[in-house]
Amino acid sequence: MQAIDGHTEQLREARATLLAELREHALIVGEVTLTSGRVAQYYVDAKRAILRPSGFAALSVLVADRVSAWGASAVGGTTMGADPIACAALAGGAEAKAFFVRKDAKAHGLQRRVEGPLLEPADRCVVVEDVVTTGGSTLIAIDALHDAGHEICGVVSVLDRLAGGSEAIERAAGAPYVALTTIDEVYPDRPDRGEA
Repeated sequence: MQAIDGHTEQLREARATLLAELREHALIVGEVTLTSGRVAQYYVDAKRAILRPSGFAALSVLVADRVSAWGASAVGGTTMGADPIACAALAGGAEAKAFFVRKDAKAHGLQRRVEGPLLEPADRCVVVEDVVTTGGSTLIAIDALHDAGHEICGVVSVLDRLAGGSEAIERAAGAPYVALTTIDEVYPDRPDRGEA
């Protein structure tokens, strides 16, 4: 029982650290155009937080835990948003291989769309993303994995902007979606709270 309590405490502490790092380093208040084309009054550049030692260490604990809980053997997503998260899973001890999905296959070399160690038919994949708004980048990875015949056992984002992406992701993946944090937690006083 003590080991379970210790693990739960480790996850709680890692999540608190990740939230603090996102608030301090990733939240930018000001008008910006998002990948989805929407204009927002704030932006969360999660890489500014998760590519620092404390943020990366916290992320590694949280993502490795999800990969293990879902019994995954591969973790990755659309490059570049997924790259540090997949690496964090490995750093956190996940018994999985990392992969990166290109938006388009390379026109030279091996012309692969899914890069990294070859995924086997039996691999169970966790798709990861830094920030989800509409879910567009995550859907690219899901489609590429499904096209290649791979099973998706879960999807993880560092932050969900609570703009409808979670529903689209769960539908497309046919698997659970977990956001490690939400914009409500990182920026509770944002001007558009409750509009999504």
